[in-house]
Parts: sequence; C-alpha cells; structure tokens
Amino acid sequence: MTAELPDWMIPPRPSGWEADDLDHLPQAPRHTELIDGALIFMMSPQRSWHSRLVENLTFALRQSAPAGFEAEREMTVRLDKKSRPEPDVLVATAAYDPDRTWYAPEDVALVIEAVSEESADRDRSLKPFKYGQAKIPHFWRIEDEGGVPAVHTYELDGMTGAYVATGIHRGRLKVSVPFPVDIDLDSLVP
Repeated sequence: MTAELPDWMIPPRPSGWEADDLDHLPQAPRHTELIDGALIFMMSPQRSWHSRLVENLTFALRQSAPAGFEAEREMTVRLDKKSRPEPDVLVATAAYDPDRTWYAPEDVALVIEAVSEESADRDRSLKPFKYGQAKIPHFWRIEDEGGVPAVHTYELDGMTGAYVATGIHRGRLKVSVPFPVDIDLDSLVP
C-alpha cells in the first residue's frame, strides 16, 4: 500500500519544480528550499541554540552593516531556474523591499549557514558549491562546538570559482570583509 501525495506536492510540469514555484506553494512547510529541482522540507524541530544564534547574529550584523548592506534571516536566494536555497542569514546589497521573497545572487554579499544535524551535508558541501557557482563573494559556516559557535569564513576565489578558507573564529569574529565586523561570539548563544 502506498500513500498518495497531496496535489500541491506534485510538480507542475514534467521537468520538475522551478525557483518561481516556491512563491505559489502556501501549503508547503516553512523553510522549504529548492535544490536542483527537488523540494527540501525542513521537517526536524529547530533547536533553541540554532534559533538564538541565527536571531542574534542577524541583529549583530544589522548593527555592524554600513549603509548599503541589509542583513536578513531565512530568505531564499534564486541561484538559477532550479535552485532556491534558504541560508540561515544573508547580507545583501539590494535595498529593503517589504514584498521581497528572494534575492538574486548578484545582490548577495554573504551567505551564512548554521549547521544542524538535519542539514549538515547540504551546509558543508552542496550549498557552498552552489553559492560559489553563483559567485556569491562570501560564505560563513557556523558549527556548534559544545554549545559555543565556531565560525568558518570563506571568500570566493575569482580564478577558480571556489571558496577558500580565510579563518576559523572562536570567541570573537573579527573580519574586514564584506564589511568590518567585530562580534563577541559567546554572547550570541547564552
């Protein structure tokens, strides 16, 4: 016996889902992503550590960001026709638009993924690869090291189109790109 899928879960075309389809799926769970034409549902409950980290980091980046940069949490990036991932935090150079549902890669200066058990493989390998292909200049990955965040920072190498590590930050995140940031990491998650 097989369970039937609800109608909204059936792709609207034989070639599968496309990035613009996400705006027309009100029945989909919150935090639904599209990766290579496949819907990815975040079904696991979010840990309090992850939620507080993302919320407090977003606020800290908004405080640090100079004019022309906007920090957003849980907004998708339309990488191409078949991929629209949702980083935990992003920093964009596009002006605030209250009706926006996604950003174009050329408007994104930084994407941040806080690794959770459910998303670890995507956050550590697939998403950095896809973000690099889309030429997003900076990527940060945050790991939970015994309840304290460790931020791995990367910058896109224009020659190879791949990210290169620029540091691992524990206790304090102090970087000069994409703009000067100095954040006490231990204060992000009490």
